Amino acid sequence: MNTYKLELQNLKCGGCANTITKTVAKTKGTSNINVDTDLGELSFDLLDESSLDEIKQNLSMKGYPVVGEGNSIGQKVKSYVSCAVGRVG
Repeated sequence: MNTYKLELQNLKCGGCANTITKTVAKTKGTSNINVDTDLGELSFDLLDESSLDEIKQNLSMKGYPVVGEGNSIGQKVKSYVSCAVGRVG
């Protein structure tokens, strides 16, 4: 098992963190998921490294692309929606 740390775009609050945590947890073999809203970072343990790209893609689709990847207006809007949903759920 390896530990990964990703710096994410559009990460603003606890609602975002909740959405990100739920998104990562859906990938089999993840554990110890931690989101630091102050630093804009996500860390997690992953059993199978081949699932890393899937996690990055799922986060991007929710509006939280990894720093260095494109961050379109559409992704920014999705992050605001995900943020609001994360606060409720």
